[in-house]
Amino acid sequence: MKSTTQIFLLIILILTFCCAVSCTKDISGSGQKTKDVYVSGYESNGSNDVAKYWKNGIAVALTDGNNDALSTAIFISGSDVYVAGSEDNKGSFRKAKYWKNGVAVNLTDGVNSAFTSSIYVSGSDVYVAGGEYYGNNSVAKYWKNGNAVNLSDGTKFEATVSIYVSGSDVYVAGYEYNGSTQVAKYWKNGVSKVLSDGVNEAGTKSICVIGSDVYIAGFEFIGSTYVVKYWKNEVSSVVTDGINFAAAFSIYVSDSDVYLAGYESSVAKYWKNGFAIALSDGIKETIAQSIFVVGSDVYVAGNENNKNVFIPKYWVNGVATTLTDGTNDAYAYSIFVTD
Repeated sequence: MKSTTQIFLLIILILTFCCAVSCTKDISGSGQKTKDVYVSGYESNGSNDVAKYWKNGIAVALTDGNNDALSTAIFISGSDVYVAGSEDNKGSFRKAKYWKNGVAVNLTDGVNSAFTSSIYVSGSDVYVAGGEYYGNNSVAKYWKNGNAVNLSDGTKFEATVSIYVSGSDVYVAGYEYNGSTQVAKYWKNGVSKVLSDGVNEAGTKSICVIGSDVYIAGFEFIGSTYVVKYWKNEVSSVVTDGINFAAAFSIYVSDSDVYLAGYESSVAKYWKNGFAIALSDGIKETIAQSIFVVGSDVYVAGNENNKNVFIPKYWVNGVATTLTDGTNDAYAYSIFVTD
């Protein structure tokens, strides 16, 4: 039987439709310059969740709080801030959208409920991964400059979690249900590639591409619990030993180093080439949600559960900065760092 902590973390693991791209454009640096740290998420106003992001700890609201909303992913291109998210639409369903410098762009019309999971900007092109519900099933899709590209046909439940663009190639990580089990998969230019065999529950959470190598972070149920794993060119590597409940939500590759962010047994952690670095002490349930590396500096966004109130924070080389005072429920999904 799963413990209360395992049940709580399993809900986060399965139901959260987000883990923003964490392997993005190469940003070199020695760690000596002051960097701008952006974190996307939401904060409750007591009645509704307000989509927002924080720049260097200062909150920027993207919605007015009249409707529930959240921001799932953030990407900085030059001086422009792009944030993917969704917002309830009174009288209809939740709309998928993104904001450029605070100005909203609707991706769906509210006829069906929709969500976003990731955003990537390449030149003047804006790519947003997500999904849209048709009946009981979700259709995996992404939008390029607002135009939808369906990755599945709606005959089964499929969803996307992360998008990465390399040249003219579009890579999208996600999962599908085969009727009884969640199967990890990704798409390259719309062609699906299955990563798990469907025997064990498995899923992806983050994708990045370095040259011709495709890295995908995720999890799989092995033995009696979930383990952290990642795939490189569809070959899997298991990172945790299966003694404790664990999962990875984000991946970043810098030079030949592979970084994963997630949690193990309610402790927020990241792994560098398989070696674990704890970010919390395990007293409170804490999750590392997104990771970004600049030179020798490691930035991680995550959340602490304080008596069922989420408190977003980020760590720089293990040193934490808390983004809210804990009065209202809030959550951090994605981190992006610039010079």
